[in-house]
Amino acid sequence: MGVFWKSMRDNRRAWIGWTVALTAIAAMYASFYPSINNPAMADALNSFPQSVKDAFHMEDYTRPENYFAVSVFGLLIPILVAVFAISAGVKAIAGDEEAGTLDLVQAQPVSRVSLALQRFLAIIVALVAIAAVMCLVVIALRGPGQFTALSPGRLFAICLQLALFGLLFAALAFGVGAWTGRRLYAIAAGAAAAVLGYLGDSFFTQIDSLKWTEKFSPFDWYLGGEPLKHGVQWEHAGLLLGFAVLFVAAGTWRYNQRDIAV
Repeated sequence: MGVFWKSMRDNRRAWIGWTVALTAIAAMYASFYPSINNPAMADALNSFPQSVKDAFHMEDYTRPENYFAVSVFGLLIPILVAVFAISAGVKAIAGDEEAGTLDLVQAQPVSRVSLALQRFLAIIVALVAIAAVMCLVVIALRGPGQFTALSPGRLFAICLQLALFGLLFAALAFGVGAWTGRRLYAIAAGAAAAVLGYLGDSFFTQIDSLKWTEKFSPFDWYLGGEPLKHGVQWEHAGLLLGFAVLFVAAGTWRYNQRDIAV
């Protein structure tokens, strides 16, 4: 497990920074709930066009599950988690390969498969830590933030699916990077999946002929089953995890077969 611990040490400052920043953003939005929970805000939301409310999944903000689904866990947090996951996945193999340092690591007595999987395991730990810290902080704010109606179990459900959501994007960037050895390809694949996935879950659904795209969106797998209302959506969680495993397995297999750029 030497590669795993080295990855954790090398990235600890950046990953701790991401954890603090994402948790702070979630806490900030959570603390706004008392000022949102009033009839005037509900009336203001009702004045928006229906197409806008549908695109952003805007419902009665006076209910904490609706407010948190949109403002806390619905837009900025998942986008930032996707950015973190893609950057971490790109760096794991393709980043070091293009920098010319991967061959130095491979000179050590560790197989390519073990190296790749241990580096991805470090990313998994980072994503779990981010989701866990965020979950604990938001749960701690339930009383001061006046959203005790939102149970810890529901908050755990959304944070679990957030971690799996990030895992999918990390796996995609990792897999493409490991397959090709090119940072640009890995970044492009992750960015394209994030942008198209978000559009498929929001704006494309406003066009009848494109409503089907929602079913293939990681954003829908993450939030579409409304885990803040219904708990963990195991079918969606399985899709996020299953595709993550597929991307990692494919990338690792190819990485183990091809010549490494030096």
